Amino acid sequence: MTGSFPKHTMISEIVIVRHPVSVCVPVNHKVTLSVRAQGTGILNYQWFTDGAKKEVPNGTLADLTIRAQQTQLYVCRVNDQYYKCVFSNWVKVKVLDIDKSGLPIDWQGEPHIATNPKPQKIQPGTKLVLQCAAFGVPAPSYQWYRNGQPLLDMKSGTLQIERATAEHSGTYLCSLSNTLGERWTEPVDVDIAQSLVKSDQPPPAALTATDKVALLIGNLNYSNHPALMAPVMDVHELGNLLRQLGFRVVSLLDLTREEMLTAIEKFIHLLDKGVYGLFYYAGHGYEHAGRNYLVSVDAPQPYGTENCVCVQRIMLSMQERQTALSVILLDTCRKWYNQGSLLSAIKPLAPSGNTVYGYATCEDAEAFEVQDGGKSTGIFTKYLNKHVLQAEKVTHVLEKVSEDLGRDPLITGKQAVEIKHTLKEPRSLADPVRTTGHTKELHLRDACWRQANELPRKKRLMFLCRVEVEVSFSALYSNVLVAFATVKTTGPHTQDCVVTLSSIPTMEDIFSRSGRSEEMDSLLLMNNVNPDCTLRLCALQKLKESMVIKVDLHYTHRDSKLRQTESQQVDIGKPLVASCKLYRRNHGAAGRTREGAFAKSMGNIASSNPPLHQTGSCRPFTRKAVCAAKIPVTWSNEPEENDENDFSCPH
Repeated sequence: MTGSFPKHTMISEIVIVRHPVSVCVPVNHKVTLSVRAQGTGILNYQWFTDGAKKEVPNGTLADLTIRAQQTQLYVCRVNDQYYKCVFSNWVKVKVLDIDKSGLPIDWQGEPHIATNPKPQKIQPGTKLVLQCAAFGVPAPSYQWYRNGQPLLDMKSGTLQIERATAEHSGTYLCSLSNTLGERWTEPVDVDIAQSLVKSDQPPPAALTATDKVALLIGNLNYSNHPALMAPVMDVHELGNLLRQLGFRVVSLLDLTREEMLTAIEKFIHLLDKGVYGLFYYAGHGYEHAGRNYLVSVDAPQPYGTENCVCVQRIMLSMQERQTALSVILLDTCRKWYNQGSLLSAIKPLAPSGNTVYGYATCEDAEAFEVQDGGKSTGIFTKYLNKHVLQAEKVTHVLEKVSEDLGRDPLITGKQAVEIKHTLKEPRSLADPVRTTGHTKELHLRDACWRQANELPRKKRLMFLCRVEVEVSFSALYSNVLVAFATVKTTGPHTQDCVVTLSSIPTMEDIFSRSGRSEEMDSLLLMNNVNPDCTLRLCALQKLKESMVIKVDLHYTHRDSKLRQTESQQVDIGKPLVASCKLYRRNHGAAGRTREGAFAKSMGNIASSNPPLHQTGSCRPFTRKAVCAAKIPVTWSNEPEENDENDFSCPH
């Protein structure tokens, strides 16, 4: 019959597998909108604008490249030879005719703040308006915050309150994010009716920090002690919350003792007069003769204080840097099992103000982690993350954590928060940063901090078969990098393209075991990325040479039907914390021996580790690392305080 289809032709529906995304760019910026579809036979494309009434000239390809002159909506129609058609999602190309002088020449589309909000001082009952704007590809999402708390209904570039009252006073800032990153506007103060209150006494000066710096360490894959689960999520979630409060965050997983000490050295170096410093640790630990010790992943069995890191020495070094606020938060046990060990002589720390210790549990007790809603979490950190954004005195925040933990039936009678402090002022983790008079120190600190957080730039690779692959990167932690590969365009003679990634040197994925990979993968889903391939690169602090990402493209040639492979390499240098050389702290023979022994044991880590605890139960799992005290140990070589030489504080 005329017009009938061949008997063996299977006509499938057209499916758009990747829609275009909205963008926000400056005037005359070059923009490419892309759509990807699958169907039967050859697919045709036509782009439209102005409510689908106007065809875009020459807009007949899957990729539409334009020079953005004004804000417009775009949509793409995809049709096949069988008269079937579908439309993509509508997207907006928003054009901001504002200053773009600060936009980097090699801008890749990450959020770039073009306009910051301005401080406001208004009368009660009048309209409050705060505005900010950012370029981004994709267009950034907005989220406003007041005093560190998200304003759930404020998700545009303009925050507007018709009749403001005194309760709307506070410090505001906005988070702008897309799939390539997140940026924060400068915090601004909104004062409503404060000037109308007459008083003979001048108002107290607002407490501020000259900067905020946080070091977060989570140890879970132990060579000689039970492995833990919760530090993966605990460190990640707390790090994100602290960034919302304006902290510069370095987050690290699975460190040896030498790596811990070097990381702490560099953290102390970032502190200075007026800075807020916060140190957080999740993992095995204990308390011995009034001192708290953190167990590194390479600690032997049995271990002594000389195998671990002393917390009080960290606090002392923080105080010596004249910080305005020093906070140490420990989600670890405080039991000591080697009762036969000789006690060390303890020198009391000199009194100093504005120091805070938050312990997950009380003296001579254990701390626990549980499965909560499908993820592992330390019970202390679970409630800490619930309250940490509140703009209250830091000890009040910890008191709320203590109250919530005390009501948790899973650990009733087993775990209780303990708070120690010398806080002389009502300082809060949400206090704003004021850099006036400290810009030189700020720039030096910024350069040091960026060294541990700098991501490799994304790359576009064109293969001989005319397939284009984009390689991009994201940091889950300061020592865990994820590489993504996405096929951007396919060649005229290729089909069934598959991309695989590998690294040179090979980095062991210590989170690939059962129960671990799911939680790490959930962190990738938070980034709203949908790549064709991912590669997780762990323990970057051990990297001693430049890293190369090998990209293998596998495809079927349309004519020969043969499966073929092409490869390219991308040199990404020493990314994130790899550039800090945490392995180089101790150049002595003893340090090299310990490091070499641990490197040797890493090859057998999967088989030699004690088994993971079960993740399907909500029964709390202790973070104790029992020391085999029955083995006779000589402590005669234990130095005074055990840890006097743990690290030298740079001045």
